[in-house]
Amino acid sequence: MKPDPIRETTDKARALARQLLDEARHASLGTLDPQTGVPLVTRIALQTDADGAPLALLSGLAAHSRALAADPRAGLLIAAEPARGDAMTHARLSILGRAVPAAPDEERRARWLACDPKAKVYLDLPDFRFWRIEPVSGLLNAGFGQAFRLQPADMLKPPAK
Repeated sequence: MKPDPIRETTDKARALARQLLDEARHASLGTLDPQTGVPLVTRIALQTDADGAPLALLSGLAAHSRALAADPRAGLLIAAEPARGDAMTHARLSILGRAVPAAPDEERRARWLACDPKAKVYLDLPDFRFWRIEPVSGLLNAGFGQAFRLQPADMLKPPAK
């Protein structure tokens, strides 16, 4: 019997997953095409919501927005930007989730613009809206031989005490 390559989730793995989310400014988004059911992968702008959930700013004109409106199942790939070396040895986080349109919120808008001031050009256009990607589960690859399964609480910010 082969050993399970997935390690027991540690606080260090949780911290790395949250760091990857906090520092992400883009991600690869996987959706299902509503006409064919075939996966579609696109690159999107990404930040986190107040609770640490992935937050995307998407145009309603984009194929991925139409796909999410038809089927909220989504996959995200967030990868650390390798300065150099083999990209496969750098940390990356895959999230399986459900996309939910986020209600208009001035604090969310202000947080987004604080990290991405250039988004002011399109943020208030009528076809743009925020989508929360509510994590269902995740897989963190922290480098060679360091894979961890994650639950939503492992990726989100811990509740304030």
